[in-house]
Amino acid sequence: MERRKLLQGLGGALGLAAVATAPTRALAQQDKPMVLVVPYAPGGTSDLLGRLIAQYLGAALGRTVVVENRPGAGTGVGASFVARAPADGGTLLLATSTTLAINPALYPKLTYDPARDFAPVGLVAAVPFIAVVSPSLKVTTLADLVALAKRDPNALIYGSAGNGSPQHLIAEMFRAATGIQMRHVPYKGSAPAITDLVGGQINVMFSDFAPALPHVRTGRLVALAVATSKRQPAVPDVPAISESGVPGTVDFDAAAWQGLVAPAGTPAEVVGSLNRQLAKILSQPAVRARLQELSVEPRSSASPDQFAAYIRSEAARWGEVIRASGAKVD
Repeated sequence: MERRKLLQGLGGALGLAAVATAPTRALAQQDKPMVLVVPYAPGGTSDLLGRLIAQYLGAALGRTVVVENRPGAGTGVGASFVARAPADGGTLLLATSTTLAINPALYPKLTYDPARDFAPVGLVAAVPFIAVVSPSLKVTTLADLVALAKRDPNALIYGSAGNGSPQHLIAEMFRAATGIQMRHVPYKGSAPAITDLVGGQINVMFSDFAPALPHVRTGRLVALAVATSKRQPAVPDVPAISESGVPGTVDFDAAAWQGLVAPAGTPAEVVGSLNRQLAKILSQPAVRARLQELSVEPRSSASPDQFAAYIRSEAARWGEVIRASGAKVD
């Protein structure tokens, strides 16, 4: 089903290839496929988003764009691979706020340098999160969840897409804000964590929408709140965490973002061309409609420099959040 949806609208995407600048033609004339590395396991929001962008970017460039999933180490496996790839425009990373803004404050050592190893291309999307639980907990509100945790500090086991992922950090922010205890089980992506949540191996998750909502709609998971400042159109009946009435959560607001980066040293004209192609892709109605289906908000950057400035500001913001929450990689 997802593959069929991703293939829809290809005809419109092909129109992007009609007019090409010299850097775009150079990208298109490469013999081997372009590789877009997604640093998460297949099935989650990042994977679906990466495959959508790969489809349209390939059509725009007249070149095959292959998605490679390289999960692990809080996106560090995929990031390290791209950091060491040839700087010729043939390898890109679907980087996240984890990769570029969270990990520098969360990890004492990284196998890549977010500031020096990449050439920012452009933003792609903002990603909201939702607190979901197993029906076996028999809670229907955040207040119920907090009350359960305070009665039994060993009751809650939460999953995440990996150490340092937004799922991990948002859960730690919530734990610190409410003063409850929760045990953390990291996975290599959202999809396997959701599978175990549905199966009962864990019982709480602050998940991105795409892997969680199908199970919410079938009753296999219970949605408690969205981790944003206001309710989300995809789940209008689910309150924001700030509406929960739980002490310490009145200002709770957390969202992640995704963007494309290339290896440092990639020629500026190539990076600029990719930025322009990405902006065109994100302006297409078919792409925006698909992003809405994935419950993510399309975002773009006017230039690579603008994206670079945004990364710096987000690194400062998340660094403060991490220090305040006491979140650590375990």
